[in-house]
Amino acid sequence: MSAPAGLRRFAVVWAGQLVSVIGSALTAFVLGVWVYLGTGSVTTFVLIQFCAVVPGILLAPYAGVVADRYDRKRIMLLADSGAGVVTALLLVAVSTGSLAVWQVYVATALTATLNSFHIIAYTALVPALVPKEHLGRINGLMQITQGVQIAAPLVAGALLGLVGLRGVLLIDFVSMVVAVGALLLARLPDDAVRPAGASKDEREGIGAGLRWLRGAPGLFALCAVFGVWNFLFAIAGGLVQPLILSFSSPATLGVLMAAGGSGLFAGGLVMGVWGGPKRRVHGIYLGLALGGVFLVLHSLAPSPWLIGIAAPAFLCTLPLINTCCVTLLQTKVDPAVLGRVLAVVRMLSTAAMPVAFLLIGPLTDGVAEPLMAAGGPLAGSVGALIGVGEGRGIALIFLVVGVLMLVLAACAWSRPRLRTVDDLPDAVPDETPSPERTLG
Repeated sequence: MSAPAGLRRFAVVWAGQLVSVIGSALTAFVLGVWVYLGTGSVTTFVLIQFCAVVPGILLAPYAGVVADRYDRKRIMLLADSGAGVVTALLLVAVSTGSLAVWQVYVATALTATLNSFHIIAYTALVPALVPKEHLGRINGLMQITQGVQIAAPLVAGALLGLVGLRGVLLIDFVSMVVAVGALLLARLPDDAVRPAGASKDEREGIGAGLRWLRGAPGLFALCAVFGVWNFLFAIAGGLVQPLILSFSSPATLGVLMAAGGSGLFAGGLVMGVWGGPKRRVHGIYLGLALGGVFLVLHSLAPSPWLIGIAAPAFLCTLPLINTCCVTLLQTKVDPAVLGRVLAVVRMLSTAAMPVAFLLIGPLTDGVAEPLMAAGGPLAGSVGALIGVGEGRGIALIFLVVGVLMLVLAACAWSRPRLRTVDDLPDAVPDETPSPERTLG
């Protein structure tokens, strides 16, 4: 398969998946609003996030086995079609007035389950479809979908007023149809969708990815760094909306969320053009350090203008980090176990995120806010820097998390095996295979 042909086929798949992500992000936001307005319970609302995260962590190893053993295009088709069925069932429930909170939880968990299989198959498919020299730029473009997800609340809020919950669900269903249609149109070669050399022994499936990673210490250290980074990111991500609402209106929140999404979108575009530094690990170090600085900036003053600068700047570092990490894995890992390795990395690097969600409430209400209250223990010291009163406890957490991210960058730099991870032998050839195989 020639490089231009592979890139064109990837472009068709990517465009369809981008449309699908937009629809899913709109639905996720409006369902969260529906649950919160209907119950008035933050706990009930937060449970949606657990349902969206936990299945991906628990099922990632199995998703990796499936991605290495079966047709990856078919896996993506089944996942997109399944998500469309879930959306259709929600649409029926809304139309008949029978939608309940428990149904939202079940639908969120089912969608997250399907997505865990989809994203691993999708990521494992890319290096077999496009030339190695383009992987950085392609992975950068794939990061644009995250920007769309973060910017979704602004659009979803407007759509909710115009077409209601049922209209948003219908848009989501149509987006799933577009994604499935794009996959069916993209005639992908067998050597891309059916990995060669994968073991058929079920007993080797789940553990093979972990064993491979343990044999590549630099990549295993990278996985540990990402685990800590995701933990810190989850704390900041879970508290950014309460931080903004402590000194701004919900309307301002929507604008700032859209601004943050634009930073992520811009970062994806930059990586799509640039592709990242030649030594990928340097991009990871840079992203960690800049991310720590921008998180610290969140804490300095209760100002929408400050957040409007710091939030997009922070989120702009995500495509840099993610692109460099994914490209390293795609080029260094044996294609026969790539799906399983990606699955293990996903599981280990996100395992601490539910813990972060559990800590947010007690850490904020029980510790940080009392410390930063007027007359509180830190009012005369840290309070002189970031202020005191409502929301300044959240600002304190941002300050601490930003400093910890800088410490993480320093610790990562101090690991010799991680500094030399780019020197591991490549498992991906310099060019995609030239013979045309059967297209599916």
